[in-house]
Amino acid sequence: MKNRKKNRLLGYDYRQYGYYFVTICSNNRIKWFGNIENNHMVLNLSGQIVRQQLQWLEKRYSYIKLDEYIIMPNHIHGIIIIKNYVGNGRDRSLQQIKSLSSIIGAFKTTSSKLIHRNKLLEFKWQKSFHDHIIRNDKSLHQIREYIINNPLNWNNDENNIIPKYSKDGISKKPLPTIKNRLF
Repeated sequence: MKNRKKNRLLGYDYRQYGYYFVTICSNNRIKWFGNIENNHMVLNLSGQIVRQQLQWLEKRYSYIKLDEYIIMPNHIHGIIIIKNYVGNGRDRSLQQIKSLSSIIGAFKTTSSKLIHRNKLLEFKWQKSFHDHIIRNDKSLHQIREYIINNPLNWNNDENNIIPKYSKDGISKKPLPTIKNRLF
């Protein structure tokens, strides 16, 4: 069995208070969520479901706050804040803080089920997700700007796969990777 690269910071507790920048992509970067029109994202029904389930995270998990986010045609960028408290008084013991991976897993599961109910049974999320632990205000500001401006930069986005074919029909553009971010 092939060894997969570890995506999380070794030894870091992803349940602790913090700001986390996440990128979640659809499988094979297929454009399931809508289109960019006039530099703005226009969500289709699947995109609306994704937005609904992102917002559901705050309702389901009292210790989650959704900061800036954008749903793009085939991926999502967002800042998830895990707060350092759960509930008030005696109800603190009722809800254990889940790790960022568990939270993203719940989002992927619930959004997939709802998208499948709309007869889009082929829909899948890419395995795992990219995360970046935001450690200071400068980084937070840069990431917020990146998220806000993402639709403006769609034509140059590494997640915007526009295959370029040679005469033999084989794509010349490699699959994009989530690397070389500014933060």
